[in-house]
Amino acid sequence: MLDFKTVTDKKNNETYIETSVAGKALLTTPQLNKGTAFTREERKVFGLLGKLPHRVETIDEQVKRAYLQFSDYKSNLQKNIYLSNLNDKNQVLFYKLVSKHLQEMIPVIYTPIVGTAVKEFSREYRQPRGLYIPHDETDLDAILENRSNPDIDLIVVTDGEGVLGIGDQGIGGMDIPVAKLMVYTLCGGICPTRTLPIFLDVGTNNQALLDDPLYLGCPNPRIQGKAYDDFINRFVKAINKHFPKAFLHWEDFGRRNASHILETFQTKICTFNDDIQGTGAVTLSALLAACNITKTPLEKQRIVVYGAGSAGTGISNQIVEAMVKHGLSREKAYEQFWLIDRQGLLMAHDSSLTDAQRPFARRNFANWQAKDAYPSLTETVHQVKPTVLIGCSAQPGAFSENIIQCMAEHTKRPIIFPLSNPDEKCEAKPESILKWSKGQALIATGTAFPPVEYGNHIMEITQCNNALVFPGIGLGVLASGAKRLTQHMIYSASEALAVLAPSRKDSFLPLLPSLEDAKEAAKAIALAVSQAAIDEKLATYKSMDDIKSNIKTMFWEPRYLPLRRKTA
Repeated sequence: MLDFKTVTDKKNNETYIETSVAGKALLTTPQLNKGTAFTREERKVFGLLGKLPHRVETIDEQVKRAYLQFSDYKSNLQKNIYLSNLNDKNQVLFYKLVSKHLQEMIPVIYTPIVGTAVKEFSREYRQPRGLYIPHDETDLDAILENRSNPDIDLIVVTDGEGVLGIGDQGIGGMDIPVAKLMVYTLCGGICPTRTLPIFLDVGTNNQALLDDPLYLGCPNPRIQGKAYDDFINRFVKAINKHFPKAFLHWEDFGRRNASHILETFQTKICTFNDDIQGTGAVTLSALLAACNITKTPLEKQRIVVYGAGSAGTGISNQIVEAMVKHGLSREKAYEQFWLIDRQGLLMAHDSSLTDAQRPFARRNFANWQAKDAYPSLTETVHQVKPTVLIGCSAQPGAFSENIIQCMAEHTKRPIIFPLSNPDEKCEAKPESILKWSKGQALIATGTAFPPVEYGNHIMEITQCNNALVFPGIGLGVLASGAKRLTQHMIYSASEALAVLAPSRKDSFLPLLPSLEDAKEAAKAIALAVSQAAIDEKLATYKSMDDIKSNIKTMFWEPRYLPLRRKTA
């Protein structure tokens, strides 16, 4: 564990870092390194004389050089690697650079390019980050004590089974928690030295990885059932012991495990699953913004969801909770949904349904008979005539011209969200949807698409990017000292984001803010989440004035703090 501490001297209105690290060790410690920005006095005190070029630079001068270096790389994977290496050398400079070029660089460090980095993890491996916990490790305490950062508020953990739209990537999945925590810092102001990425190495069922001599993870098939559940229980118990106030974020777990883990722990610790709850929250925000345009209330929407995994059921559950808040009974809310998975429309008698799918299963459907194959997406759309179509299937082209035209014939402004990513997995391209719907569809995608020209308008395509919602949720949880994260708190986050929709000013503008506005969105969401925590008596801080002060104080911005030598 690194020996450093951030100190705030209120008397002199000064914040500085106190550390005993010096010399070459200081230059290789990313949390403390300033490179050419070390002052003359710091170079003298910390044994850096002669170890750096003569000139003392400002951070803005360093950023200009770093951006030129970044721009020299041609492929997005090379750019991703460059930024990762910069983060490994100088953490503050990395965040300052990306903050200045957020719209350009977030897709490089996060989705979609992180998916490429995940695939190449074992071959491109350069520097360890976070903690790796193998399933057969008995001394979890020792591993957690070996972290670099002393104080931890936020943990993102994965086992790499359900990475983005590319499935089981084994140990390569570690790049996902790393990227998520970068976004928490960039958009939510969470101090990076108070975060921790963790990879739970339970093996992999990806045979190509097991056959790869360079693969760095445990070279065995994934443990399952009781052995897996016992390992997760041991992990949560250890986390609770070492970080009892930390916010625990689960990411990219497999379909069965994601839902099971969330159901097991959400009432016991302060925890969150972004694939289920974050995706649901940001999609609900876009849907609320779309309802504001169509003037059809949320509870009257007929919703078809194609892809009933953790994302599809998570989105549906968030919308159900919102419908209940809008006055529907839970039973009636479920009746507004038609979920379709690999076998077809979910039907109640199907014994293969997961616990998360079962509430959405239909008992009857048009002229369907039990002996028939399950109704397809096309059959369902033609029978239901939905007002909302959401895709989480990773099946490119699934939203055909026939399906889009059917919706447009029966709904003046059909709401169509092809959310699968990366873009080659998208159910339909925005350009095609606009063409087939004659420009009337309200669209949100899971990955970034360029603007589309249609008629007399240049249409900016809304991206349902989780980065717009989870940083604010995390900030709100930490600022309020919330003991749990509840459905009411998540709904409040969705509502707060929907209020910021540019489409409120013009229906042809996006349904959600852009990443350039992510920091302001995070602060608004944090306030809404905090108020909800107070309402449910789950907040440690009871006053919104205190919470506003906490948000202002804890919102980290990348800047170099003075260093002072720690004395014995």
